[in-house]
Amino acid sequence: MANAQNTTAMQAKTAAQAGSMAYIAPLAGWLLPGLGHLIQRRYVRGVLIMLSVFVMFFAGLAMQGKVYSFNVGDLLDILGFIGDLGSGALYFIARNMDWGIGNIHRAIADYGTKYIVVAGLLNVISAVDAYHIAIGKKQ
Repeated sequence: MANAQNTTAMQAKTAAQAGSMAYIAPLAGWLLPGLGHLIQRRYVRGVLIMLSVFVMFFAGLAMQGKVYSFNVGDLLDILGFIGDLGSGALYFIARNMDWGIGNIHRAIADYGTKYIVVAGLLNVISAVDAYHIAIGKKQ
């Protein structure tokens, strides 16, 4: 009887940890790309995501891409802002350091802007993946 109670207590503790991880992992993964996987001991996946998002974001900045700010005037600017915001802390650092605020004068800068937006979207997808791992839907 005591063994069954211990098993039930262990299952309840594991379920509570999985429930809190379902909130922590995607938030951590959004804030710092790959962190949601790293805290769940998915080291290879976490490092690959971190490397991919960081390289895409900083390659976009190196190409003089634009980092969108909040704007309600133009639909494409709103969508660009949402995509950029997906980069989490990278977005806030770039805005705070005034990176990517210039106008796009060359075609390569337009490609850089797309790199920055896609880095944010990739980070959002990885945060959703971290959530699915945390709830046990995915290995």
